[in-house]
Amino acid sequence: MTFLESIYLWNILKGMGITISHLFKKKATINYPEQTRSFSKVWRGLHVLNRDVEGRENCTACGLCAVACPAEAITMEAAERLPGEEHLYREEKYAAKYEINMLRCIFCGLCEEACPKDAIYLSQSIVPANYGRKSFIYKKEDLLIPHPIEEKEAYEKAVGEREIIKK
Repeated sequence: MTFLESIYLWNILKGMGITISHLFKKKATINYPEQTRSFSKVWRGLHVLNRDVEGRENCTACGLCAVACPAEAITMEAAERLPGEEHLYREEKYAAKYEINMLRCIFCGLCEEACPKDAIYLSQSIVPANYGRKSFIYKKEDLLIPHPIEEKEAYEKAVGEREIIKK
């Protein structure tokens, strides 16, 4: 072992060189409210209950999404469509109550894959932070996509790059 190796001077200089080189590299952090991060196209975010192009809900309350969920985060109650509600629901059965507990959800996407009606999907939106536990239980009203006819701009923004299926 040489004198320079015994006093660790060479190792200290190498470490300082690495530290100084990081001063001139591009920073990884962003100013969040002013700038937003770009995510991958396959990134899974907030759940959305989908509507068809006429504004009717796609969900038929079959329960396949709740059964497929490994975290058991989805609960629902089914109801029968009444006469005169054809403009609200596509099928005779619909989800009267639909809740997702975001504290239990692991964002695996199995609910999206299990749904035969393309009624639920995970969007590119970030789940907002909050202080209360009850605010993380999203009800049907929170999850429904905006009406495509009444709120056209909000609907197009919510759909994003996802293709619209016309049935």
